[in-house]
Amino acid sequence: MERFPRSVALAAGLVVVFALTACGSDDPAGDKAPDTGSSSEQAASSGTGSEEGGSGGADAAALEGTWTGTADGGPVTLSVASGKAALSAGRHVCQGEVKDMGEVMLALKCLDGNTGRTMGSVESNDGKKLVISWDTGAEDTLSRTDLSALPTGLPEIPAP
Repeated sequence: MERFPRSVALAAGLVVVFALTACGSDDPAGDKAPDTGSSSEQAASSGTGSEEGGSGGADAAALEGTWTGTADGGPVTLSVASGKAALSAGRHVCQGEVKDMGEVMLALKCLDGNTGRTMGSVESNDGKKLVISWDTGAEDTLSRTDLSALPTGLPEIPAP
């Protein structure tokens, strides 16, 4: 497997971090979407991995953080925070949620309409390596990334 340049991985990671932090609106009422129960389902899912035959801790809380890898020769970055997920794969940026549907799933919508990574099932997660099988047949193997290793002092994105 060919390794991608560190600068590409850092840029992809930053795109995902910005996507996670910028997905709210300026309207406080707009940030309060109706609760679909996913938060309570996630809290209740903490034993999912061990109860279903040892999928290596594949519960929703274990996905929290940033994961990176490669697919088709390009970087793939997944960031998960508070049940929300953002994924950057090649030129595609996707956002969505972590859902407990009997197994931990990622339900994403890509900004460009791409459907290659819209519904993914967590096959395994040992805390260091994450394997996601997508409904299109693709599979991503990602490694946990330490965000403290990212460079500091980067310019901020100007407000609109």
